[in-house]
Amino acid sequence: MTVFSIYIPAAVTAAFASFIFGAIWYGALSKQWMAAANVSEEQAGMSLAKIVLLIACQLMIAVVLALFMTALGQVTLLNGLYTGATAWLGFVLTTMAINYTFQNAPSSLMLIDSGHWLIALMLQGALYGWISSTFS
Repeated sequence: MTVFSIYIPAAVTAAFASFIFGAIWYGALSKQWMAAANVSEEQAGMSLAKIVLLIACQLMIAVVLALFMTALGQVTLLNGLYTGATAWLGFVLTTMAINYTFQNAPSSLMLIDSGHWLIALMLQGALYGWISSTFS
């Protein structure tokens, strides 16, 4: 099934995979992230509202990334990796650098958060490209 020329099952799979990746990433780096973000375990805890927001945002990111890939005309695994990395460099890293600089956030927080988004976007792009080119 396609909507706006994107393959919905691939976008949903990519969103779910990046949600799981984020849980693993921040689970492994939880102590370092909480220290850098100055957040307590209680504040960092998950709630249903946070999970719903995370899934909705991951789905939106996957759909927009899929639209970018479709607009570029090459929906493949390698193009997905490239598109994810390029989106990260052009939009995510630059925005985070501005925000974290003015917030005086520690560089360790920037490394943890930006590293997560680099891998998450590349994972989404690669999965969307592979699944779409294989099954749609």
